[in-house]
Amino acid sequence: MEYEGIVIRPPSEARSLILQATFGCSHNRCTFCPTYKGRRFQIKDEEQLFAEIDETAALRPWRRVFLADGDALIIPQARLLRILDRLRASIRGLERVGIYGNAKAVMKKSVDELRELRDRGLGIIYFGLESGDDATLEFICKGKTSAEMIAAGRRVKEAGIELSITVLLGIAGERGPEHAIATGRVLTAIDPDYVGALTVMVVPNTPLWDLREKGDWSLPDEFAMLAELAVILAHTEMSRGLFMSNHASNYVPLRVEMPGQKEAALARLRKIIDSRDRGALKPEWLRAL
Repeated sequence: MEYEGIVIRPPSEARSLILQATFGCSHNRCTFCPTYKGRRFQIKDEEQLFAEIDETAALRPWRRVFLADGDALIIPQARLLRILDRLRASIRGLERVGIYGNAKAVMKKSVDELRELRDRGLGIIYFGLESGDDATLEFICKGKTSAEMIAAGRRVKEAGIELSITVLLGIAGERGPEHAIATGRVLTAIDPDYVGALTVMVVPNTPLWDLREKGDWSLPDEFAMLAELAVILAHTEMSRGLFMSNHASNYVPLRVEMPGQKEAALARLRKIIDSRDRGALKPEWLRAL
């Protein structure tokens, strides 16, 4: 099996079989993301994908599969069902299929269609919220409002599919406090199973890089971004699940079982922020996308 271009996957899918069901991202306009710039979104030929499924199924008994690239949930329903059926038929003992899905892709499918995908093995959707602040969502060109993000997230939850949401620290620049409060509000409204906070890293050949170079946007310092993390966590109420900042981009790794470990995690963050203890931060050379 050969991959084309840059293939990314969530950290929790590190041991999964990564199948490239699409090339690129159907949205591909986010100002901070360099991954698929200059690439036209395509759905992989079905016959080719099925051949790759059969080929890799023979290698080992995979427990999990992740369907890449950036927004494979956008695949039309009938075709996506055929892919899930082929996976279940070819891979014995398959426990879960994961997929990236943006708000547009989620809202193209009804709750019943999402349940149909769940019944065929789709167990988790990874959803890039980035921010719950409408001004920030517009600035980073996410293409959806906070209300639309909430509706999409709730649809996934109603369908009984696990939902993992990513948010970005630092992306709002000087609007960090507003971004943090609004993001906590949206997360609370959705009540996802997992939240992953990443720290934005400004990459060349992105609109965000150009804005910073022109002086029209600036990245907050490490402690301001940790303050955002603390505010987001403080304003997030989850009935259960994990709130994490253990991505390679983050300065302080957290794995918080919600709601029981929330206050202890906040106390740890506030101690680091108040002391401005750089020794408690991950060194820059260890940080990565």
